[in-house]
Amino acid sequence: MTFPLHIQAAGMVTCVGLDAASSCAAMRGRLDGFAETRFMGPDGEWLIGGAVPLPRNWIGVKRMAHLAAGALADLHRQKPEGLASGMAGVPILLCLAEEGRPGRPVPDPAVLAGLLAEILQIPAPRLQIIAHGRPSGFVALDRARRLVAAGEDPVIILGLDSYLTAQSVAYYLGQNRLLGPGNANGFVPGEAAAAILCTATPGPLRLTGLGLAREVAHIYNAAGEDGLDLPLRGDGMTRAYQIAMDEAHVDLAHVEYRISDLIGEQFFFKQATLASLRLERGRTPFQDLWSPAENLGNIGAAVVPVMLAQLMTAEARGYAPGSPALMEGSGDDGACGAAVFHAARRAA
Repeated sequence: MTFPLHIQAAGMVTCVGLDAASSCAAMRGRLDGFAETRFMGPDGEWLIGGAVPLPRNWIGVKRMAHLAAGALADLHRQKPEGLASGMAGVPILLCLAEEGRPGRPVPDPAVLAGLLAEILQIPAPRLQIIAHGRPSGFVALDRARRLVAAGEDPVIILGLDSYLTAQSVAYYLGQNRLLGPGNANGFVPGEAAAAILCTATPGPLRLTGLGLAREVAHIYNAAGEDGLDLPLRGDGMTRAYQIAMDEAHVDLAHVEYRISDLIGEQFFFKQATLASLRLERGRTPFQDLWSPAENLGNIGAAVVPVMLAQLMTAEARGYAPGSPALMEGSGDDGACGAAVFHAARRAA
């Protein structure tokens, strides 16, 4: 039996809001933050992206530090009693872009830690780096559960990423993966930061199941770049679903709704559909599917904390479709993650 992990509070900085409350309200209202960026698209027009409207035009790691500092400050405002001594000594599991991804916005986490300490006026934070891109948050949830079981309470999960760097834009334009007038099968590059407070104390959400797996027929395999060119069967996501649901003692027919990191490319929609078709049996009611990419674009390693903030806010505000909820995410390299969350229902 695994040790319970509860989600207590969330802080966010996104292109639709500079805190969790406004960001979640905007996403619930189907608003997006897409606008012309300073990058040129392949058709000679300005590239559309989900840039965060900061008060100054910071770039590079300094920009990332201000995004992260905003999310952490918002988290502290949401739950000051949970961080009574501030963030000094609290482990921060920092979710970042994959090591080999071109244009990584945080190449040196030590520099980021120093800037965070300077901006927030705190001692250098205890960062533990998890650099797996979009699925990083699932690895962070597993590590947070282990830390809390070992007596580290609370733990913060911080997701931070941006695809709005010159190298990233140039690379994904070259791969024909950015959404534009000549390419409907692409994603909108975005950026965001989100911080989640995890404890052993009961909160609005409880992690009840977690699954990690790998898809061998990943998106670049489909292009034949690694010489395999295997057909996509959704084995990795199906396996992640199954592990998470078995641990939570539920099946897909009794999951009330799902939330996914679907970034807009057909490959990932097909992967999610295949996993659902292979596991769902006997369900008749409608099962809603949420995706923050509809409003924020592809926000990389920040997506799992953002999805957690959406789930927690929906439950706290009373508009969640039900409980439990299933979260899913995957990376370009085939890494797949799924998690089941149950709401802590108030007594009537």
